[in-house]
Amino acid sequence: MPGKIVFITGGARSGKSRYAQTKALQLSSNPVYIATARHWDIEFEQRIQQHRSDRDERWTSIEEEKFISKTNIAGKVVVIDCVTLWLTNFFVDLSNDIDQCLEACKNELQALASVDGTFIIISNEIGMGVHAETEIGRKFTDLQGWVNQYIAEMAEQVVLMISGIPVIIKEKTV
Repeated sequence: MPGKIVFITGGARSGKSRYAQTKALQLSSNPVYIATARHWDIEFEQRIQQHRSDRDERWTSIEEEKFISKTNIAGKVVVIDCVTLWLTNFFVDLSNDIDQCLEACKNELQALASVDGTFIIISNEIGMGVHAETEIGRKFTDLQGWVNQYIAEMAEQVVLMISGIPVIIKEKTV
């Protein structure tokens, strides 16, 4: 049975993670949280610790930078936080080659979609702000937009978070 995808997107500090965690706990008494962040520096480590403290003993936490589909998540409710950091890992490892990165990400998303489970995927809408000043920033913004579109197309539900308020922008009905 293929996985069900709920895609939650929005700006920084829009309430995406809180909303995703609440939704996961409504669906499961023991959800899984997959953190995609690399431990880049001390400030980022503090952010990671803050996110960890937001979850209690009901959660199983897994750190996986790129290959989410290879983790033990079949049949579970899983929060994947977040696409932007996940993409960054591919982008850096593939020397900023957006074509290779896009292909690798689509392949991993297809592999994830073939796993039975409910996947609540969090992302950022980085293209809604000012235009990136650098070529690498513009490349990454393009990549983020294309991957967000790909996930949204796969998803049964897409939620845009605005100031802590969820706005349903796609809902597949069966």
